[in-house]
Amino acid sequence: MTAPELPEPPQTPGPIRVLLADDQDLLRGSLRLLVDSTPGLVAVGEAGTGTEAVELARRRCPDVVLMDVRMPGLDGIEATRRICAESAAVKVLILTTFDLDEYVYAGLRAGAGGFLLKNTPPADLLAAIRVIAAGEGLLAPSVTRRLIAEFARTTPATLAGPRRDASLDGLTGREREVLTLVARGLSNQEIAAALHVSTATVKTHIGHLIAKLGARDRAQLVIAAYEGGLVSVTSRRP
Repeated sequence: MTAPELPEPPQTPGPIRVLLADDQDLLRGSLRLLVDSTPGLVAVGEAGTGTEAVELARRRCPDVVLMDVRMPGLDGIEATRRICAESAAVKVLILTTFDLDEYVYAGLRAGAGGFLLKNTPPADLLAAIRVIAAGEGLLAPSVTRRLIAEFARTTPATLAGPRRDASLDGLTGREREVLTLVARGLSNQEIAAALHVSTATVKTHIGHLIAKLGARDRAQLVIAAYEGGLVSVTSRRP
């Protein structure tokens, strides 16, 4: 898998506090050195297990948690679920050696804002931390389309077909249109062109969707659209 196309990282005030969760001491140390040597970022702790990650997230209140998937005891997926359930302010970025497998989709459902492979170039990782900290889901259009394919591969048949979700009933017609296009992997600019509106208007609609659906970010909107039956795996964009 190629590295995701990262959006321009929004500016955030103050240093971004990063918690590092990985069972490999050497990797944690390398990540800490990278984070601490970067202006605007600071490492606030290291966790070698999922349980430690949950406890440190509670005590240190990081802005972003870099979360490994496979860790002893409590795995990264369950740790992500617990961290996100306790605080909407803490963002989780999953780091994995696995190329868009079931762990990634499970992690996004658990509340993670995005994912990167561990062989991602350092500059892209640092940009991703800033994007996640600013509340933007790390799902560029190309990554979104691959997530959709993963949904088709891993979702049980009972969820793969259209089904009604009452949580979508409160959406306006235009919001449904925007949500459908987000779920099909279109960028804000592409959505604006398709609906003949400005990108600012698209961003406003996406903000309303996140609020109405109780989503954390764009990644969660994609999942909501599919699980709500608004779009199906057979209608995805090529």
